[in-house]
Amino acid sequence: MENYTKYKLKSNEELVSLLADKDNLFVVACNKCFKEFETVDEPDCDEFQKIAAENGKTVTGSVKVDFLCNKTLTEKKLQGLIPEGTENVIVISCGLGIQTMADLAGKPVFAASNSLNYRGHHGMALTKKSCDACAQCYLNITGGICPIVDCSKSLVNGQCGGAKNGKCEVDSNKDCAWEKIYRRLEKQGRLEEFLNQPVQLRDYSKVNYKVINEYVKAIREDRFAGYYGGVHPSERKEFSEHIALERFPEPQTVVIPVSQHVGAPANPVVQVGDTVKVGQKIAESAGFISSNIHSSVSGTVIAVEPRLHPTRGGECLSIVIQSDGKNTLHESVQPHKDLDSLTPDEIIEIVREAGIVGMGGAGFPTSVKLKPNKPIDAVLLNGCECEPLLTADHRVLLEFADDVIFGLKAMLKTVGAPKGIIVIEDNKPDAIELLTAKTADCDNIEVVTAKTKYPQGAEKMLIKRVMGRQVPRGGLPADVGAVVSNISTVKAISDAIQKGMPLIERVVTVTGERMKKPGNYIVKIGTNVKDLIDYCGGVTGEDVTIKMGGPMMGFALSDVNVPILKGSNGIIAIDTDHTETVACIKCGRCVDVCPMELSPLYFAKYADEENWQGMKDMNVMDCVECRCCEYICSSKIPLVTKIKAGKNAVRGMK
Repeated sequence: MENYTKYKLKSNEELVSLLADKDNLFVVACNKCFKEFETVDEPDCDEFQKIAAENGKTVTGSVKVDFLCNKTLTEKKLQGLIPEGTENVIVISCGLGIQTMADLAGKPVFAASNSLNYRGHHGMALTKKSCDACAQCYLNITGGICPIVDCSKSLVNGQCGGAKNGKCEVDSNKDCAWEKIYRRLEKQGRLEEFLNQPVQLRDYSKVNYKVINEYVKAIREDRFAGYYGGVHPSERKEFSEHIALERFPEPQTVVIPVSQHVGAPANPVVQVGDTVKVGQKIAESAGFISSNIHSSVSGTVIAVEPRLHPTRGGECLSIVIQSDGKNTLHESVQPHKDLDSLTPDEIIEIVREAGIVGMGGAGFPTSVKLKPNKPIDAVLLNGCECEPLLTADHRVLLEFADDVIFGLKAMLKTVGAPKGIIVIEDNKPDAIELLTAKTADCDNIEVVTAKTKYPQGAEKMLIKRVMGRQVPRGGLPADVGAVVSNISTVKAISDAIQKGMPLIERVVTVTGERMKKPGNYIVKIGTNVKDLIDYCGGVTGEDVTIKMGGPMMGFALSDVNVPILKGSNGIIAIDTDHTETVACIKCGRCVDVCPMELSPLYFAKYADEENWQGMKDMNVMDCVECRCCEYICSSKIPLVTKIKAGKNAVRGMK
């Protein structure tokens, strides 16, 4: 493999000259990017410290950082690390890392390395700096500000005569680079030294790379919108976003697993041969974190046995009901009191009895979420539906807007929050317009338009985007005064209060480039996925992958004879990806897109080594499995599979 590393340590003679009048050094080294990912720490830092010691210099400390140019993460890693008494910061990296440290250190920064085969920006790096790979770095002279890049004229000996009021004459919106250089050097007491140095000459025979500058500039704004990281996969919502909801035909048989939620599986309360009705409880929650299960049809229980579970890779105890086609309602399905008359505890009990769980896919029991036991400042409704292809929540917003608003009001009353916020991505202008109009007279409800980005709908991202608050590691939204709920979930709350109907059906998008007749359907829980696909005309061609959920976080189905669950928001038919996995090249793109600010490349490395302690130390348990890293991976490594293996191993550690 070609060596793409971006720097090498200066020669011994150059380093001795650099250190001649400097002492009390703090050393920052970048672990090289674009390389064979075999070693974790590069040796350059240790080599430099040895040379410094041989020359009688004091090193106050050192740190090795991955992707030093990623200013967002580097700033966090370096917080409080530079000791008192440090006079100079020595940086061993390419030009981007040096510029980043010059911005962060607050002290004179000097490069102890020479750039090599560097080509402009570090792939997807979030830094605002760039490097022209001129192979003659001026950063030691100019205080860490690059005159080649930052000066419109690439002047290397001072400013031209055209600068006015600190602005460039070429671009009046741009600060004069040399004004910045002078200010920084003056602050560091180095200006006179610079003004007395020999004239610098630039070798224009060196190759000048500016090929991707505009590309990086164009994506940078999107990358920082609302929260760190994220990706912009092709949305492909045009297949079904315009198609109104249709009620799926009555299933002849439903298979209803007793585990469709986070927590303990429910305990069956019916037996083979029992007659059941629509909305009747057929399995009872087995604890605080559990959920009731109800019949979605009227008919006869014909089996209580293990059946294939669509998302858990094995069998799960399920209740199989043969429908009588009559849809007879159970006597318990009765409207409750009006919302004003209900107490918070009564609403929580209604939601608990109705078996309502998070319908965005997580399946956390909603009744538990409605009792946070902490002050709540806002209830956030996730109307982003940021997964490509899926349009179920979009259609719920359009066709059940009043129910969504009612459900939100019920949540606000229950948790005692003063404000409700409905967050909708800007690719759904019709839903934004409708919900804005319908909440115009609600002083405590606001509709917020979010710039489309995946995984915007993840609750931690949503809270950061809307409220500017960071959920602490291992914490919950309630820790920062928020409760987050999915659009379909609040619609289910409305149904439970206003109709007395438990969660027995949901909206499912059936779509994908390989689905013959995409659509959005109201489907009873327990309906067979194959029946849905057949109703939509089946799939086109061969070599098709069927997933439950979206293309990013969905579960591939090896067998489509499985039931729709409470959290099944989509069935998609897409092309099978046959891209082969190759070795990690440490490009760092997974680090740049991870919304949880983790380093997924280490998870892949440590999983292969079965270094579970290493994965734990790198905070693998914070991963939300959004698949941004896998989506962007240059080597097509199945990162989430490795992450899940790591999580399971960490859970089993003592």
